[in-house]
Amino acid sequence: MSLSVSKRFKKFKDHLRASMEGDLSTPEARRRAWWHFQLFDHAFLRSWWTNFDKVAEGVFRSNHPNPKRLAAYKKRGIVAVLNLRGDDGHSPWLFEKEACDALGLDLRVATIYPRRPASADELLNLIDVMRAMPKPFVMHCKSGADRAGLASVLYKLAIEGSPIEEARPHLGLRYLHLKSTATGVLDFIIDRWIRRNRETGIGIEEWLRREYDPAAIFTDFKAGSPA
Repeated sequence: MSLSVSKRFKKFKDHLRASMEGDLSTPEARRRAWWHFQLFDHAFLRSWWTNFDKVAEGVFRSNHPNPKRLAAYKKRGIVAVLNLRGDDGHSPWLFEKEACDALGLDLRVATIYPRRPASADELLNLIDVMRAMPKPFVMHCKSGADRAGLASVLYKLAIEGSPIEEARPHLGLRYLHLKSTATGVLDFIIDRWIRRNRETGIGIEEWLRREYDPAAIFTDFKAGSPA
């Protein structure tokens, strides 16, 4: 595909995407937003594949749940939801917020990213939010593979005090997380802390506050440097 054709196709997709998402205030807006949620956010795939698993007692992880699955979570006793994608106003957030409000689920947000390092403040905020979450709760990103994996590792390390051997598998192929892709930057963050922990004994939260440099980590990761 030539560059000009590729640009035109991307422009068409962006226009179509924009026309299909928005608010839920009218039947037409809701219909368009639902199709955006199903097609562009791939919600139709998550109707049968949940990537649901237990992280710790009263703590679970999954991919982005639709309203029906949120209702099922409530029936099994879950009282709160942690969204790792952000409250961006797009259709996935709109349907989740609406469903959680209707179900009485406590919906909270801590935004991190799948293909670039979050800031120290964002990761420390994530730990603080997870520490304060009512239990049982479920945390999710889009696919439940990358951001949910990093959050689960941080929960095990910072809140449970689990050994790295127990925490590290939450970023793994079991959840369709691929270290060999751009999302491997999340592994790079944890692996760099592991090296410093072995050298100095520094804990994960202290490392995030004192030593973590997301720009340097991103540069080193893209350059193929060892963690």
